[in-house]
Amino acid sequence: MTNTSGSGRNWTFLTNHGHVLLAIARDPTARLRDVAAEVGVTERAAQAIVADLEADGYLHRTRVGRRNEYTLNPAGRFRHPAEADRQVGALLALFAETPTADVDPQA
Repeated sequence: MTNTSGSGRNWTFLTNHGHVLLAIARDPTARLRDVAAEVGVTERAAQAIVADLEADGYLHRTRVGRRNEYTLNPAGRFRHPAEADRQVGALLALFAETPTADVDPQA
């Protein structure tokens, strides 16, 4: 990651959970190995993040043959109180080029 702020500290606006959700939105049949590589975490960390996202209803995992296919829930709300009135579909629409026309970004 390139540090352009001059602070000497590396940080990003999105958490690893956000990055994993976006990676899956871009490719719902991606292997977790590939998601982990894209996000920059271990495969084990990606598995834990997907388990968190699934447990909280942000995605659903379906076994298709030897692979998993993920279905996202764009109506899920952000977890932080400052954004709890917003749906994650707005984030997905911004970064993932997924159809979220049924999601009201102001809802």
